[in-house]
Amino acid sequence: MNILVTGCYGQLGTELQKVAVDYGSHQWFFTDIDTLDICDLNAVERYFAANGIEVCINCAAYTAVDKAEDEPDLAAKVNVEAAKNLAECCQRHNALLIHVSTDYVFDGHGTLPYRESDATGPTSVYGQTKLDGEQAVIQTGCRYCIVRTAWLYSSTGKNFVKTMLMLGDTKDEINVVNDQKGCPTWASDLANAIDKLVEKYGKEPVHETFHFTNEGQITWYDFACAIMEIGGKHCKVSPIATDQYPTKAKRPAYSVLDLNKIKAFTGMEIPFWRDSLEKCIEEINKKTK
Repeated sequence: MNILVTGCYGQLGTELQKVAVDYGSHQWFFTDIDTLDICDLNAVERYFAANGIEVCINCAAYTAVDKAEDEPDLAAKVNVEAAKNLAECCQRHNALLIHVSTDYVFDGHGTLPYRESDATGPTSVYGQTKLDGEQAVIQTGCRYCIVRTAWLYSSTGKNFVKTMLMLGDTKDEINVVNDQKGCPTWASDLANAIDKLVEKYGKEPVHETFHFTNEGQITWYDFACAIMEIGGKHCKVSPIATDQYPTKAKRPAYSVLDLNKIKAFTGMEIPFWRDSLEKCIEEINKKTK
C-alpha cells in the first residue's frame, strides 16, 4: 500500500519512520509542513492523486495546549480544517484515514477509564479543536480509524520525560501535580499499534474510534518519580495540587482511557507504562553518550 504520514518530524511521525524501515512491504511517504501543507486542500488533493495514496496517517496537530487559548483560530486551522482536508481526499480516493486524537476531548470528571462511546466534553480550546477535528473526519464519510491517545513521550522532541531528566540534572527539588490521573504513552508503542491498524483495516470498510495508551494509571507525580528513579537522578519530587500550579488551559483531572476495544479488535498486547518508560530512557541514554 501507498501510505502517507503527515507531521513526520513529530514524536509519533519519527517513530513511524522506524516502523517503515522495520516493515518495508509498503511504500511510505513522509511529509511535514515543508513538503505538504495539509491546510491547502488543493495541495493535498494533488499529492494524493500523484502518489496513489491508499492510507493516510495524520500525525500533524496543533498541540500547544496553553497557547491554543490565545490562538484558537490557528489551533482550529490545523486540528479541524487540515483534518477535514485529509478526510475529504481520503473519501475521494477511497483511502483509509488514521487520525490521531487526544484524551482532552473528555471533561476529566470521570472515575472509570473512558470508553470510546462515553460522552465528550472538552474544557480547553485544544480539546475542543481536537473533538471538532474528529467530527469533521466522521462527517466526510471516509474510511477512518480515530485513535485517541494521551501523555505522549519519546526519545525525540520535547516531552515530559525529557524535561524531567533535564531537571533531574539541574535541580535539587521540583514540584509536580499529584491530582491529575492518566496513563503515559510511548510513541514507539503507539506507532506499532497504528501499524497493526493499517495491516488490519488498510483495505477494509472501517469507521471506528479507538483508545490507545500504555497499560496502567498514574499521576504526573508518579510519572516524575519513576523517571527520576529509572534515570538515576537524585532530584526530590514533591507532590502538589493542580491549583498550586495554575495553567492557562484546564487539564482533565482524570483521563485514563479504556483500552479494551483496540485489544479486542486487533488482538494486540499493550505494554505496561513502566516497562515502556524504561526502554525509552535507555534509548535516550544511548543518544546522549
